[in-house]
Amino acid sequence: MRKEFEKFILDRLKKHKEGLTFDELYKPLKAHLSKRDLDKGLEEMSRKGKLINTGRNYILTSGDKLRKCKVSHIKKTFGFVRDLDTDEEFFVAGRYLNGALPGDIVKVQTYVGRDDKIEGKVIEITEESFSRFTGNIVNEWGELKVVPDTLSKYAMTIEQPCHFDLREGDKVLAEISIRGASHADHRCTIIMTYGSSLKASVCAMSVLGLNGLTPIFPPEVIAEAKQVSDYRSINAEIPNRLDLRHLPIFTIDGAATKDIDDAISVEKTENGYKLGVHIADVSHYVTVGSKLDAEAYKRGTSVYYANRVIPMLPTELSNGICSLNPNEDRLAFSALMELDKNGFITDYKFAKSVIRSRVKGVYSEINELLEGYNAKSLCEKYAEVMDCLPVMKELADILKGNRIHRGAPQISTTESVLIIDDNDYCIGVEPHQSGISQELIEDFMLCANECAARFGAENGLPFVYRVHEDPPADRLEYLKAGLTELNIPYNFEGGVKPKTLSEILEWERGTERFPVVNNLVLRSMAKARYDAEPLGHFGLVLKDYAHFTSPIRRYPDLAIHRIMTEFLASGDADRCGELFGKFSCSAAIQATDTELVAMQTERDCEDCYKAEYLKSQLGEVFEGVIISCVPHGMYVMLDNTCEGLVRLDSLPMPDYEYDGKFSIKRHGKGEVFTVGKRVMIQVAAVDVSSGRVDFEYVDNSK
Repeated sequence: MRKEFEKFILDRLKKHKEGLTFDELYKPLKAHLSKRDLDKGLEEMSRKGKLINTGRNYILTSGDKLRKCKVSHIKKTFGFVRDLDTDEEFFVAGRYLNGALPGDIVKVQTYVGRDDKIEGKVIEITEESFSRFTGNIVNEWGELKVVPDTLSKYAMTIEQPCHFDLREGDKVLAEISIRGASHADHRCTIIMTYGSSLKASVCAMSVLGLNGLTPIFPPEVIAEAKQVSDYRSINAEIPNRLDLRHLPIFTIDGAATKDIDDAISVEKTENGYKLGVHIADVSHYVTVGSKLDAEAYKRGTSVYYANRVIPMLPTELSNGICSLNPNEDRLAFSALMELDKNGFITDYKFAKSVIRSRVKGVYSEINELLEGYNAKSLCEKYAEVMDCLPVMKELADILKGNRIHRGAPQISTTESVLIIDDNDYCIGVEPHQSGISQELIEDFMLCANECAARFGAENGLPFVYRVHEDPPADRLEYLKAGLTELNIPYNFEGGVKPKTLSEILEWERGTERFPVVNNLVLRSMAKARYDAEPLGHFGLVLKDYAHFTSPIRRYPDLAIHRIMTEFLASGDADRCGELFGKFSCSAAIQATDTELVAMQTERDCEDCYKAEYLKSQLGEVFEGVIISCVPHGMYVMLDNTCEGLVRLDSLPMPDYEYDGKFSIKRHGKGEVFTVGKRVMIQVAAVDVSSGRVDFEYVDNSK
């Protein structure tokens, strides 16, 4: 095709970013070209990467060369790929995935898509990944197939289904066995069947299986855990430790907690306070090169969902010899801190210790005592530590005040409590209530974590820091746009400061707009992660921060315990560098990766349980608050923390439209649904398997 015709086509497509059909391109050219010549010319331009044939029309590409990308994740009708060179992420419509699966390395052609954003089309799959997925068994014309939960909307043919006793409605874990040209053409084999997809606990098991999470440990790991859990070894170790058994040390946890890894002691002094945070010395039992260590490294973290836990360590350690149970000698790693009357840390030291907890404190009971409800039974239970409670409260109030004063944004987050019956069904959902003692423990742990990070940085040790960087530029632009839309003044000259965000939140707290502003600030934040460099913590407004206080359930805590132990014994930072330089880097990366998997797993499992509860509430009417608006509807959170989608097409009139920001409006009318507005909804449809819930708006003004 001649260059002037090619230029004409490109110029037309630049003016029509939504694309043009073949006929729309041909009409002005029919006096000069035949349909056959145009078809050949468009095909040649497509091969050169100048345009994309979507099947319905032609769209201009971005003009870039093919990008090497990794498929990050996909849903039923779309996906995302991440550029391996620039780390940019692009949306890919389902029809352009061309059968690509998560983890695949692909070549992607980019083009200007909706809202002038760069989107992609998979041109070639250069490296296939190992692809497992969960799904439900369906019966199509007498043949059992799998409908994936996320990979595709098409039912997939099963290879050799007779290996399992499959029934329609079963939840299964499957693996791609034969790749097709599209998702509809893939074939799979069944790896595991869990039971009915109508039960949340079954669906949760499939989520765990998909992510390779299991409560079962390899036999050799269990054998090693039993071997090191020799309680007689505690007595043998005591002469080598700082003996703190005389102090009124105690723990505070939930009533059902069995893996108790932190205890506290507090004393008022002439100059301020002495605060002790005493952590289970897991590193004494989980040593370098052991099978226990390899398994803990692989798991990275414990995973908590509903009424269950997938532990990082076998129960022989987590609930046994490492757990700081009351009235039993335990080996600990103690952070011993001195604070002045204003709550600022003036001195600290770390020591390997032996402790004996006086009592297993329970959050709800401590809250009652701190609020003045001194029931006789509670006074008797806490007799040995009663004198510590007022001092604890006094110091905690000072620490909280300091945190607020230095400008740490007080972002509101909503956590849920799932009520599970004896038959493992979710029969209720409630918002988690955080009381005085929960906040108190959190502030004390922050002190120990800050001191641990200081210890690592001041001594030049290889370390694993908990870092939270400044908001990324693209998220900051999103925040600015939102605040501008809401007419909220801000000054981000020289970069955004935590205190600025804190002030914005406090201006709006208690208003109808607060949920919108809170969500804007939350979404502007970078994700906290682990790093071998001390990059600071934006959200806490701390220069140094690490995770020291939970080695039973977090590997980075165990990692820095090991490094600190070596330095306390040798005083040789160079030796620590040789021993742990590479280890600290790999541990930080692994801990970040496993944390992300754990968080998503916990969220997915919780969604299934919430959906199970709401299935029993079908047709019931509730009040909730709009938490976000999207092109296809609005998400509403009930007061019990359950969420659902009110679809745009379910609203009473057909002329509602998303404004692209925070509202859904009706043309020419005053009716507006805005984030933060309270509305009445009815539970309309529930899918336990996916955790999806549909609400319908109830107009109670009539």
